[in-house]
Amino acid sequence: MTWLREFQAWVAHLGALGYVVYTLGYGIIGTFFPASILTIGAGALFGVVAGSIVVAIGATIAATIAFLLARTVLRKRVESMAAANPKFRAVDRAIAREGIKIVILVRLAAVFPFLFMNYAFGLTGIGTLQYVGATFVGILPATVAFVYLGAAGAAVAEQNRTKTIITIVGLIIAFATSIFVGRLAARAIKRAGVDDALPPSQE
Repeated sequence: MTWLREFQAWVAHLGALGYVVYTLGYGIIGTFFPASILTIGAGALFGVVAGSIVVAIGATIAATIAFLLARTVLRKRVESMAAANPKFRAVDRAIAREGIKIVILVRLAAVFPFLFMNYAFGLTGIGTLQYVGATFVGILPATVAFVYLGAAGAAVAEQNRTKTIITIVGLIIAFATSIFVGRLAARAIKRAGVDDALPPSQE
């Protein structure tokens, strides 16, 4: 998306204000569109630590807006989308029993598209503050991994060999950790009785 690249280029010239603008922009854009490009871009613009903070806050804002929209003006539309999805119904039943734990596990395991679940969680009985906290925690491993990807690309572009090697090693560790945690979460989801929430490859 050209406009996303233009947004990133504009933010790069804003100095310290860019952190705030990128976070808020992520929150708005991520409410309606998959924001993986913005996640990777944050790593290139801000580095691993600052980029991860920006994305984690921005993605949580997006998830919260979608959650609230699903509970209000978009409820009927989201209900029609979720009604035909047996996987979501299984998650909904589990949330009724274990709430925060299931939201965290679903985020960690990434068994559903992030954007879809932002809205679908609004149909469940979990409280708003519980949902926000569980989402923030659950998205951290994957957030760091993809931010590292952007940082690695920036290091390669700078042709700084030492920085590139260190960043790529960090990238490998981050993705390995994210995958490992995701598998553990997927198993925990099955133990919680959400068998239908897992794709066939993980059963």
